[in-house]
Amino acid sequence: MNWLTVAVTSYFINAGVYVADKFLLSKKIHSSIAYAFYVGIWSIFNAVLLIFAPWVPNFKFLMIDLFAGVLFLLTLIFWYKALHQSEATRVVPIVGALTPIFSFLLSNLFLNEKFNIDQLTAFFILIAGGVLISIKETKVYFLKKVYARVKSVWENMFGIVSAELRPTRRLIVNSVTSAFFFALYYVLMKNIYLHQPFIGGFVWSRFGTFIGVLFILLVPEWRKLIGERKEEAKQPKNLGFFLFVRLMAALAFILLNWAISLGNVAMVNALQGVQYLFLILLVLLLSTKFPKILKEELGGGVLIQKIIGIVLVTLGLYLLTLPII
Repeated sequence: MNWLTVAVTSYFINAGVYVADKFLLSKKIHSSIAYAFYVGIWSIFNAVLLIFAPWVPNFKFLMIDLFAGVLFLLTLIFWYKALHQSEATRVVPIVGALTPIFSFLLSNLFLNEKFNIDQLTAFFILIAGGVLISIKETKVYFLKKVYARVKSVWENMFGIVSAELRPTRRLIVNSVTSAFFFALYYVLMKNIYLHQPFIGGFVWSRFGTFIGVLFILLVPEWRKLIGERKEEAKQPKNLGFFLFVRLMAALAFILLNWAISLGNVAMVNALQGVQYLFLILLVLLLSTKFPKILKEELGGGVLIQKIIGIVLVTLGLYLLTLPII
């Protein structure tokens, strides 16, 4: 199976998980530390994979694996901080566009990964398509609003920032930081897969995330946040369905790592637009039976914009499949 098929399958499963989570979970993120904790705590269950491919790294590889896992946990904290400060529709396009760009720069620098002209064209087309699909705003004055806001934040970035702009600056800082850390994590995992067996490198890096979670518990203030989050969390009505969704989320994450081990880090990240495409298709299929679910994804006259995004993502996928065809 080639890296493109694995990556597309991963993003398809992730789109389904996102829709399922709309049924099961609250969208409000109250604490980035608490959310990172509950996501990271599941990492220990990946140990079962070692049954199928037992492997123990030497000390050097072990340190790299554990560091990658801790880095992933740190990335989640910044990611959830950004989501906590704004709507997902503002954060996702920023992180979705910057992660593959950072991955491109880092993989070129540390892994010497190169693109041919078709791949480079597909890379930027996929990023543009993903951004168009993921954002909602379509009014003509949107670009002017963005320019004015970015200009104001940039001018005040290193000076005294007005109270009105401070949340925006924090949003930008956390979004850019999480995008950079996501890229750094994926590039590091690619390096791990180049020198270690896939299952072994993946599982031992998950141990690093679990160890990071345990260190979170050592901070009393963070322990309190985790306890509060547990009390506020809504229990899923269908526990079996909830566990199935979490299992699918884990499978999607494993497939994404497998795609990275097989292909180019930056290109795999650029394919995030495919996930948004699958999400739209799933929403359209479910909208007749569940009209209230994800209605904001296609509301507000954004259909034309999303169609353009879909065309760009399709074109990008076509360029990537040319060598296969």
